[in-house]
Amino acid sequence: MNGELSVSLKANPQLGQWLAILREGRVEVRSGKVELGQGITTALAQIVAEELDVSVDRIVMLRATTAGAPNEGFTSGSLSVQDSGGALRQVCAEARDLYLRQAARRLEVAPQDLEVIDGEIRVRGAPDVRTSYWELADPALLQRAATGEVAPKPAREDGSFESPLRLDLPDKLLGRATFLHDLELPGMLHARVAHPPSPSAELLQVDAASVEALPGVVRVVRRGGFLAVIAETELQATRALRKLKAAAQWRERESLPDVNDLPAFLRAQPAETTVVAQQGQAGAVPAGRSFAASYARPYIAHAAIGPSCGVARFDGQRLEVWTHAQGVYPMQRELALLLSLPADAITVSHMQGAGCYGHNGADDAAADAAVIACEAPGRPVRLLWTREDEMSCAPFGAAMAVDVRASVDEDGRIVDWQHEIWSNGHSMRPGRLPVPVFHAAPMIGFEPQVAINVPIASGAGAERNSVPTYDFPRLQVVNHRLLTMPLRTSSLRSLGAHCNVFAAESMMDEIATELGVDPLDFRLRHLRDPRGIAVLEKVAQMCDWRARPQREGEGMGIAFARYKNSGAWCAAVAQVQAHEDIRVRRIWLAVDVGRVVNADGVINQVEGGAIQTVSWCLKEAVQFDRTRVTSERWSDYPILKFSEVPAVEVALIDRPQEKSLGAGEPTHGPLAAAIANALVPATGVRVREMPFTMDRVQRALLAS
Repeated sequence: MNGELSVSLKANPQLGQWLAILREGRVEVRSGKVELGQGITTALAQIVAEELDVSVDRIVMLRATTAGAPNEGFTSGSLSVQDSGGALRQVCAEARDLYLRQAARRLEVAPQDLEVIDGEIRVRGAPDVRTSYWELADPALLQRAATGEVAPKPAREDGSFESPLRLDLPDKLLGRATFLHDLELPGMLHARVAHPPSPSAELLQVDAASVEALPGVVRVVRRGGFLAVIAETELQATRALRKLKAAAQWRERESLPDVNDLPAFLRAQPAETTVVAQQGQAGAVPAGRSFAASYARPYIAHAAIGPSCGVARFDGQRLEVWTHAQGVYPMQRELALLLSLPADAITVSHMQGAGCYGHNGADDAAADAAVIACEAPGRPVRLLWTREDEMSCAPFGAAMAVDVRASVDEDGRIVDWQHEIWSNGHSMRPGRLPVPVFHAAPMIGFEPQVAINVPIASGAGAERNSVPTYDFPRLQVVNHRLLTMPLRTSSLRSLGAHCNVFAAESMMDEIATELGVDPLDFRLRHLRDPRGIAVLEKVAQMCDWRARPQREGEGMGIAFARYKNSGAWCAAVAQVQAHEDIRVRRIWLAVDVGRVVNADGVINQVEGGAIQTVSWCLKEAVQFDRTRVTSERWSDYPILKFSEVPAVEVALIDRPQEKSLGAGEPTHGPLAAAIANALVPATGVRVREMPFTMDRVQRALLAS
């Protein structure tokens, strides 16, 4: 080893912050990454077990908390196995080395003469001469900084991997109280927030006395435009919320764009323009053909199955917060700004929620609970959002418009590529701006903020995957970040990659079709990356691409991308049927995530991402009039039904000698494009705006 530490380990170098070996035969593990239903606790436990040579059953994964867990920022970007897993692999390698050296001194042998079997340290050839991690357990051993000088164990030579049972599932399957929503604390109060009815609404007045007269109501909280009620029971809080909404008077105005022409709205707004990438010399394009097309997606809701929840307790000096948000340390920092408290007076602890895959209402609900708890010191407060809150107040995935232009030479090769984006920023996560960005912040007097894009080096936002993986001599990528934000936007799974890959890979198909070249061959013609070539060839083999059938009303489409240009490779093929409606019948996915830690976990993530992508592509779009969001219930925001879920086949290309990469988000862009590309042979027209509906197909047919 050369002493190089992973990103997370550089930021949190103390071994003991990550790991504790206990005399009772357990290993406690702390990670700054949180369980969102993606199975990350199991994958991280498996890494620890492999490096320490102990059973997974001995691993205790502790919840992330600002009271002691390493600060790893957010659980996002498909980086948990890559960053936290990489850090834990190094931590455990060094811990194992320290314990072997300690055992060698006790047993009077050389460290290389020892082996570890489920935590028991034996002398090779003399199994009765032994000790164990547990006998040697001493916290002082790990009170030192990682060096990066100890090599982790090599991957299995045969490339095999295990898939232990998920650690988080038994409690969920047996209905045990494992979610934040189930948390009960002594003397707990229940609260609800009367959120503004529209993004621009201003609170004029409220008849608080009529609400406080209701049975069980403790008080009405008002701070500027922030309005909430506290009650003794959940039922009383729910009843009081209805009364509070009726007792409040708001001034509303039209501030939302035309939902039926979002691309035009996006292009017309003031924006911050940046050149994301530029390659090759500008000049005359060789004789050939030019192509141009525009693509778009709507605002998309997180639509969490369980509305967001937060619990907080304030004793007059210290604040405790329990949240299912994705970053406990960023929330601690943001709450300190919001409440004018010292950060070290706030403890934020994670508990599991309904899952989110992006920045949903979890942070906002926790902030709501904290604000209310500070108004009722001494008793814990549980704040639950309503379904309407979750669908209209949580941040949305940003609407996007993308223009792609390309020039092809006489040999049928792309020689010039232009990719231009119009979108709001894709991040309003806590902790990234100097002003609080919680939903409640503007209501209590903070300046409203406009969503940003995280730096390209950190994965980018709207620009994510806008730079193609293909070998184009000249290219330019430009991003226009809107400086107005009619609807609050923030991170939604895969961020800009979903629309950027949809646009780029649709254009690849459009050009291939015009040139009379097979779409697979056209991609391979422009691709040098051997791992990209491998996933494309694998997915083509899986679906027998060369012999794909040509049936009326059906089609197959192919697409490819490397997520964030630095993460996992994914190639997708979709089989689409378009008769009375549009159905995705079958999906094939070939994925390269480097070294596979837990095959079942990777496949679950890839399958889940694929199903979510189908829902986005065929169903989902936030609805609103010029004043209010109108898709406040499932009836107004349909998602994919179980009966509509396609068959999904996944092939993993395991590369045990490569670093592990995330599996949560690489499918969304390629599969969106594959579905769009499959619609062309199925319907005879191309639809360039999501969601892909029969209405849009009919309009495309009329325009053709």
